[in-house]
Amino acid sequence: MRAIGAEIIMGTSGELIRLINYVDDITTTLRRINAFVAAMEADERKRLAESLKAARTNLDALVVRLEKGGQ
Repeated sequence: MRAIGAEIIMGTSGELIRLINYVDDITTTLRRINAFVAAMEADERKRLAESLKAARTNLDALVVRLEKGGQ
């Protein structure tokens, strides 16, 4: 049982499919943000960077937890 992006192999739980779809949505959102960065003012870019840094902390912690088997 494994999933690669939107390609879900049979036997994967519905919850895992939903979670992978969330990750796909996040990836799409990041691409949209990236496309808009050039049009942003310097202060807007700074505020967005601060927000993304906070999100990165949560993302990094989640990846560590997943790699440790969920503990």
